[in-house]
Amino acid sequence: MNKIIKLSAVLLLMVSASSCKKYLDVQPVGKVIPTTVEDFRALLNSGYTQFPTHKSMLAFRTDELLVNDDEPSAVLFRDQYKWNDENPDPNSRELPYGGFYTSIFYANSVIADIETKAGKTPETAQIKGEAFVLRAYNYFELLNLFTKPFNKGTAAADRGVPISLIIDIETNHKPSSVEAVYNQIFSDLAAGQALMNVDNFASGLNYRFTKRAALALTARIHEFRGEWEAALKASQDALAMNSQLEDLNNEKAVSPNNYLSKENIMSMEDTFNSDVSRSSYMSPHLIGIYDQTADKRFGLYFGKSGGDYVSTKGNSNAFKISFRNGELYLIQAEAALQLGNLSLAQQSLLALKEKRYTPAYFSTEKVRVMALNNDGLMEDILKERERELALEGHRWYDLKRYGQPELKHTVNGQVFTLLKNDPRYTIRFPQSAVKANPNLQ
Repeated sequence: MNKIIKLSAVLLLMVSASSCKKYLDVQPVGKVIPTTVEDFRALLNSGYTQFPTHKSMLAFRTDELLVNDDEPSAVLFRDQYKWNDENPDPNSRELPYGGFYTSIFYANSVIADIETKAGKTPETAQIKGEAFVLRAYNYFELLNLFTKPFNKGTAAADRGVPISLIIDIETNHKPSSVEAVYNQIFSDLAAGQALMNVDNFASGLNYRFTKRAALALTARIHEFRGEWEAALKASQDALAMNSQLEDLNNEKAVSPNNYLSKENIMSMEDTFNSDVSRSSYMSPHLIGIYDQTADKRFGLYFGKSGGDYVSTKGNSNAFKISFRNGELYLIQAEAALQLGNLSLAQQSLLALKEKRYTPAYFSTEKVRVMALNNDGLMEDILKERERELALEGHRWYDLKRYGQPELKHTVNGQVFTLLKNDPRYTIRFPQSAVKANPNLQ
């Protein structure tokens, strides 16, 4: 795929016997040829591990953060904060590209060989199903990072990303259309869902895809595409398996994005890592959208460092998160409203609010929500989405999908502006990726 993938393949991959014969004709010294269920589980675990931590960095492009100019590591993120993708400082950290294809490479290896090497059993079916869905998720994230928002009318012509479905480290693939990539995503989802047989993994193993996580991903994909009937069905199917929410009025409740949370679905992604945590403060905009007394999330999500607010919902393996029920309630509310089901939209939104606000505040909030018209309710759903999912990697995508508003960031006294509908809402392929694969230009 490119030099990054080639290097990763040489240094990291446990190569299958078939690929060994094709590329080396000998068993690599010091490497394991996967033949057992345990080998293929370890191989897929590497695919999970290689999934990028891009969402931490994306937060700098949003209205959630201020850059901490006094922190030396902030230099890594200033170009993201300034939306400077064209001529970044050499010290800037690029958004990942090759990491996605390394994760895909592991998934491809599992899909290609697990049944022929380890047999057809319920366990190998689960692992192979996870590999299909992990591949689908990688492509979905690549689309959201590096292509325009989905437009049904132009998707067949819009440039997408390269598709690689086999163990191939030599070819510089050309980007496929957005429509073609989505077709592959849906094909992988269907294949994975047909194979997986685990509803939930125990805490500590819940970084893996399950039947419920695949439904949550399906709901998110259809939400992003504006396919409201499919989004509603997938969210309802997932919630039918487990609809619990953390009641933040209970003193024993944990943060909703904690891997131990009763509403957790999958905890794979480090969405607010230590580098970003050190290099940022919470923006006045983000702090200002919460009622600091009545909203029980505020004390769980944020703390004080001197006179500034910092995040307390990231910077720890305990807060890795990919999917959880709070998001599904919001998808259900949005989809129901888009389909004209005002009652279900209100019910879904209020079910979440009841677990997040003090009882006294909620009683008043319920009256207010029930009196909203459709436009007002949609605005409230999106605002609750911003509060609920703060710093979990959703905000950049939501800004991109919902209006692409103007944003301003200040660095050392200089103001940088992302204009409304700015082309930079579609991020360029990183320079290193273009250098390795000229087809990305």
